[in-house]
Amino acid sequence: MTLNTKNYLVGGAVRDKLLGLEVEDRDWVVVGSSPEQMLDQGFKPVGKDFPVFLHPDTAEEYALARTERKVAAGHTGFTFHADPDVTLEEDLARRDLTINAIAEDSDGTLVDPYGGRADLDKRVLRHVSDAFVEDPLRVLRVARFAARFQPFGFTVADETLALMSTIAARGELRDLSPERIWQETEKALLSPSPSTYIETLRVCGGLAELFPELDALFGVPQRADYHPEIDTGIHVLMALDQAVKLSDDPGVRFAVLMHDLGKADTPIDVLPRHIGHEAAGVALVKDFCLRLRVPKRYQPLALAVTRYHLQCHKAHSLRPATLLKLFKGIDLFRRPELLEPFLLACEADSRGRLGLEDVDYPSANWLRTLAPQLTDIAAAPFVDSGLSGTDIGEAMDKARLQVISGYKKKYDQALDNRTSDNV
Repeated sequence: MTLNTKNYLVGGAVRDKLLGLEVEDRDWVVVGSSPEQMLDQGFKPVGKDFPVFLHPDTAEEYALARTERKVAAGHTGFTFHADPDVTLEEDLARRDLTINAIAEDSDGTLVDPYGGRADLDKRVLRHVSDAFVEDPLRVLRVARFAARFQPFGFTVADETLALMSTIAARGELRDLSPERIWQETEKALLSPSPSTYIETLRVCGGLAELFPELDALFGVPQRADYHPEIDTGIHVLMALDQAVKLSDDPGVRFAVLMHDLGKADTPIDVLPRHIGHEAAGVALVKDFCLRLRVPKRYQPLALAVTRYHLQCHKAHSLRPATLLKLFKGIDLFRRPELLEPFLLACEADSRGRLGLEDVDYPSANWLRTLAPQLTDIAAAPFVDSGLSGTDIGEAMDKARLQVISGYKKKYDQALDNRTSDNV
């Protein structure tokens, strides 16, 4: 850098360092420089809307200090001014939260004009300025930060939550692209507390705007003998918390988030029962994924869990033919790798009930043990016996039903023996 320029470590790198977290990405702000000077020093330009460069040795991002001005709707409706006369304080002022508006000098001195260090200590997520309302994406970002830092005890400041509510009430969240909405949601699913993301959006009105299918679940009653928590929305959040404990796979967590969408469509005169909510939920999950352009890799599991979670819960009591339909429904014979995440999602659903969080879930191991016995049945022996066409599949299904029947018989006998021993 030339003598009249100065670069600062900024944003998440400083925040995470102060929280004692491992710093994964380091971003820099350059004050007093120009694009021409950056290029002369070997930096590689990558920014389209404003000057961002990659360091020639470290490949870390260096952005020229800039200000911004709102000119159109949505989170992309800004013009940027990057010039050597833009100060560090002006650059930090455009950031979303005070904890993200801290810079660090080369000697370790903090530059903190907006009280970010104090808010880190107080565990508060607070906006930097009223310009917060100009970018609707910040509603999702704050909810995601709340989910990420929930284990540290962070909460959203009341005044920031009020601004988030203002954005939602104006309908400005609808200006966000499906891709950006999903991007933030996927990051939240990978966080320590995805349920905090959902709950934060619900409180500010963002859930109803972005995910009305989920918002509609809150206040929908369930049978208290099965669901002591009663409220369907609360159950989904509890199940999501259990999914976090069971798996770090965002696909499992997304499937759990989706699994009860059909309950919002239950007729009032049927409540608190939810007959057929599994089948009703399938169409809602498909619509959700289509609207938000959810990557295809998430969809088969979400649909399988939505359609078959109740059958999984009572697997040992199902007839052999119904069990075979269950395995075919979750695509066991073509995609056996889906079985384990399916079982984990169903277990999270079962444990996501008030007072039942630590209850065993025997269905999972029961199906885990049975499944390999079915996938081991190959077509080759039937082909060698002279069968062809659909006869091969029918013969394989007959063999699978025999295996299932034998497995159930052994299980029932063992259960009877245990019952006799306890009499």
